[in-house]
Amino acid sequence: MAEGLQKKLQQEVEKYKTVQRDYQKILSIRQQLDGQLNENNVVKEELDLLEPGANVFKLMGPVLVKHDLEEARQNVSKRIEYINSEMKRHDDNLKDLEKQQNALQDSLNKFQQQFQQAQMKAA
Repeated sequence: MAEGLQKKLQQEVEKYKTVQRDYQKILSIRQQLDGQLNENNVVKEELDLLEPGANVFKLMGPVLVKHDLEEARQNVSKRIEYINSEMKRHDDNLKDLEKQQNALQDSLNKFQQQFQQAQMKAA
């Protein structure tokens, strides 16, 4: 009986570790997106300060290419919109993984108690 409980306990621990790795990976991506969002908000603020008709250049490889101001503003706004939607998606994933972690932690505790009780009976 104790061996069966030990196998179940080990399986639950592996599931828990997998969920923790996924959580850390998504959290890291979420933090990168947050940094990108901050950068794009700064760019948007800078573009909003420019007067109509101002020269804007876009870095394409090693070359600066003249870019239309209004088009640059639209591109940055779309990028911000996209990053916000990605952040929301990752936030939802993080919430789901937190729920999974909590559920697995509860089942781990139960299995651990059962395993300890089985060891006590065997001793």
